[in-house]
Amino acid sequence: MKKAEVFRRLQRPLQSGIVLALGLALSACVDPPRTPQSVAKPQARPEAPAPRPPQVARPTSQKSAMLRSYLHQVEKAQLEQGLLRRDGGGEDTPFTADMLARNFEQIALYNEYDGNFAGRGGQSPLRRWESPIRMGILFGESVTPSQRRTDTINIEAYARRLARITGHPISTTGIPNFMVIVASEDDRVETLAQAAQQVPGVSASSLRAMRNMRRDTYCAVAAYAAGSNPNVYTAAVAVIRSENPGLLRLSCIHEELAQGLGLANDYPAARPSIFNDDDEFALLTDQDELLLKMLYDPRLRPGMTADEVNPRTRIIARELTDGPL
Repeated sequence: MKKAEVFRRLQRPLQSGIVLALGLALSACVDPPRTPQSVAKPQARPEAPAPRPPQVARPTSQKSAMLRSYLHQVEKAQLEQGLLRRDGGGEDTPFTADMLARNFEQIALYNEYDGNFAGRGGQSPLRRWESPIRMGILFGESVTPSQRRTDTINIEAYARRLARITGHPISTTGIPNFMVIVASEDDRVETLAQAAQQVPGVSASSLRAMRNMRRDTYCAVAAYAAGSNPNVYTAAVAVIRSENPGLLRLSCIHEELAQGLGLANDYPAARPSIFNDDDEFALLTDQDELLLKMLYDPRLRPGMTADEVNPRTRIIARELTDGPL
């Protein structure tokens, strides 16, 4: 979950059609005279449909406007401090196989928050998806058409990237089981209600914790295990504040969608990584890609404990960083 620690469906816009009404002039013929039956009777023209207005976003409230201003200040301050990096890491952020294995243990086998997003979570078994993931996008009515287009492109591209990294089927078609909500303070509650109706296994009550988000919480994700195995995810809902400026919003897309795959925790020693509350990196890093590869490695299974996972992840980490043993 992205927090402010420093301060600590695509709808095509409707197009108005232009209807040209052509008037026909009828002249009277005197020679030769015509009987009334021979006179052509003008045909009534159907009325042209009224043009539909273009799609516009619902006006936002003062509360939403103030939050947007605050989040723009956050992004500006972080960029001035050299945070929100987009380079994926480099020579200044080296990591070893042992560091990769340790970071995996801390990020994949612990919870960032409890069920109410109120307190820190504890250790947990390994959890991930086994069935194909179908991501859907829900926008609040206040989100502008231009932002919808940008966010849709980013979410669809990132879903394809996650599928390539993990080797797990992830698409943005079909009935969604992973809903990505982009909404403002004004319409988040109603958009969450829509998600509860559209995602099997998700109820309105289970999304209650996302209805009221602290100002310094940029975004959040909740994953659900509704099948026979409590460690196999079957549904997820991510919420991203539409008030976030561009880079912060893209950062939320990267972190929450990856966390919804099973990397549920943040760990302060993980570097380079987005699974770290220091916000040094805005986008998925090189190490984060390896963490996702490890999570979906067939040698690991949902429900494994840390004692079962750790010997395997150390071997996998060596393979990913230094080559096969």
